[in-house]
Amino acid sequence: MRDVLTLSIPSKTKELIKRKAKKSGFPTVSGYIQFLIRQDENLISEETLLQSIKEAQKEYDSGQAIKAKSIKDFL
Repeated sequence: MRDVLTLSIPSKTKELIKRKAKKSGFPTVSGYIQFLIRQDENLISEETLLQSIKEAQKEYDSGQAIKAKSIKDFL
């Protein structure tokens, strides 16, 4: 069973969403919004990204990094 969610948004925003949904190939605004929400769930936070960068920098500084000439060096 599906539920209905009502949003209050400015007319310009509504038209923008409709255009983006159509341009992206979605038959309905609902499908487009559902897609965007799924995409959002896959994003990592800025905090997580910064932590990963700090960890990578520590590995590099300690000499644990691999100097590769191409991606083939990792296979």
